[in-house]
Amino acid sequence: MIGKDELKTLYDNELKDKLSGLEGIRKTIKRGQVFGILLLVLPFLLIIPVSIALEGSNSEALPFLILIPFAIFGIVLLVRTHNKKKIYRDQYKNEVVRGIVNAIDPSWEYDPNQCINTFEYAASDLFRQSVDRYSGDDLISGKIDKTDFRTSELHTEYKTVTYTKNGGRQETWHTIFRGLFFTADFNKEIIGRTYIEPDTAERLFGKLGQKLQISSKGKLVKLENPEFEKIYAVYATDQTEARYILTPTIMEALVQIYRKYNRNLHLSFIGSRVYVAMSFNQNLFEPKVFSSGAKFEDVEFMFNLFMFNQAIIHELNLNTRIWTKD
Repeated sequence: MIGKDELKTLYDNELKDKLSGLEGIRKTIKRGQVFGILLLVLPFLLIIPVSIALEGSNSEALPFLILIPFAIFGIVLLVRTHNKKKIYRDQYKNEVVRGIVNAIDPSWEYDPNQCINTFEYAASDLFRQSVDRYSGDDLISGKIDKTDFRTSELHTEYKTVTYTKNGGRQETWHTIFRGLFFTADFNKEIIGRTYIEPDTAERLFGKLGQKLQISSKGKLVKLENPEFEKIYAVYATDQTEARYILTPTIMEALVQIYRKYNRNLHLSFIGSRVYVAMSFNQNLFEPKVFSSGAKFEDVEFMFNLFMFNQAIIHELNLNTRIWTKD
């Protein structure tokens, strides 16, 4: 695996040229989107002035006939731009994102168009809201030392429908989870279920928030790490097993991971797997369109996310094989 210094060398020697080569495509897409939208909006902006200018003419439809070609050309331009954007995305994923993944570990498998499957998501039991729309990409699978893992970007949503007094129907989509989803072998067949969630109640209300820590996933587990307890709330169906899993080392590791990534984490230990969901409100591995994507900072951001796999496995001591499955 490469470190930050090797990443900068990789960027300077390989990725920078690839990203610079993609800049021309990006700028073409940007111009196409801007002009396409303008041509679509233009008829609505000009329809009143043109109507006034032609007031008294024999044809009331003349303003529409004059401006319709602008709208048609705008639609054509946006369709062409959409096709170019797909080509741009594919090149970016296969040349840049894949390059970073291969540099970290050539044995890892990367598929830009696949994601964690619905079975794994459901098996985690992290989010119990029923899913109406499920999407994701950038699936990575492989091993770190002896531990197998799978991770991808994921977005799950549910739908609500409301009806107006006039009989209209409106659908609204709500995010259940959006971010990086990870699962790995925990090397032990766990009997109960242990869940770790962001402790938003205690962060907002302090000691009073502890009284609000109620979950259908099990009983609240009180632990001996005050800093850990300020960040996370732990629920389990088996209190003894939860304390066996959450050793002082693992609790401290989860504190350090939170500090490093500054993101809400949801974890569950079920069966022989650990599941981790790290929330984001943005696309993580998509090429930029309206700003330059050739910066080292963008490459470093993706690298840090991919290294999250290593951080979880190493920090949680998943490779130590303290517990061996039969």
